[in-house]
Amino acid sequence: MPLQNRVTPSGQLQAVSARGAWLGNRGILHDENKKIVAPWRHKAWVTCKLDFPGRHRTIFSPNHYSELFFLDEATAFSAGHRPCAECRKDRYNEFKAAWCAANPEVAGSKPPITQIDKKLHSERAIRGGNKVTFDEQFKNIPPGTFIDFEGVPHLFWLGQLYPWSHHGYGQPHSAPPESMQVRVLTPASIVATFRHGFKPQVHESAHS
Repeated sequence: MPLQNRVTPSGQLQAVSARGAWLGNRGILHDENKKIVAPWRHKAWVTCKLDFPGRHRTIFSPNHYSELFFLDEATAFSAGHRPCAECRKDRYNEFKAAWCAANPEVAGSKPPITQIDKKLHSERAIRGGNKVTFDEQFKNIPPGTFIDFEGVPHLFWLGQLYPWSHHGYGQPHSAPPESMQVRVLTPASIVATFRHGFKPQVHESAHS
């Protein structure tokens, strides 16, 4: 039976058989029976490579962080994760520079990553595990962002809306009118980063 470690664009953890493109970490979330007992343990939510030289992990081992998995980087960003500074150092540096340039009122000149993590946490999670969202006119939504469209997470990409699933994206819908108010799932400061030109990796099913 699959473990409850596949992450949705809303940051929820679900038990499905799909294999993700990225590994995630929020701390030790499981108990001795490999059951999820907490939505997070710290504010440094990161996205890691699936493979890293010299390391092999047994999923949900005792006293080790709970391995989470994402369809793609766009999903991870929507859930509120950012690149790991160790196994994805180049991508981490790229994201941090873009995030700071897009959020100068928060970032200042050279903020520590703990300050960025604190800001991201305030934009992604409510005590109890619920998701922070916000409303915005669609004309202000950059590619790579997830919105709640007709009750389903949709990725805005290549000028269209792609319905999300753990296994890939479905057939796209035409984008709504620019003046339409939409519910945004991706954290606000990451949306600003996308608007500044930073692009997430997106699953191949959204490129057809």
